[in-house]
Amino acid sequence: QVQLVESGGGLVQPGGSLRLSCAASGRIFSINVMGWYRQAPGKERELVAAIISGASTNYADSVKGRFTISRDNAKNTVYLQMNSLKPEDTAVYYCHGNFYVGSSGYVEVWGQGTLVTVSS
Repeated sequence: QVQLVESGGGLVQPGGSLRLSCAASGRIFSINVMGWYRQAPGKERELVAAIISGASTNYADSVKGRFTISRDNAKNTVYLQMNSLKPEDTAVYYCHGNFYVGSSGYVEVWGQGTLVTVSS
């Protein structure tokens, strides 16, 4: 069973920075994709950023140039560096991954979510 543990959320002023971390554990043969989604109050969950097969990246238009996703393959950990934060970035951020676990094939896993609040 694969689990995702997130950390790094909190309260930050507009223009500030935060870094989110998400560590995957369990019997993982390979990582197909890892990334971050967010859900603001009253809104649908949306993709923020993702790393596909450890190489290509994908970002929401609203965060391009401000957020950077990266991955430490040795630690099965993905990071989201968030700079120039805006109040509209306030949301619960969820780590997401798609993993190859061997005979059971691929599994999709979600983290528990971490709250990011951007406010003065």
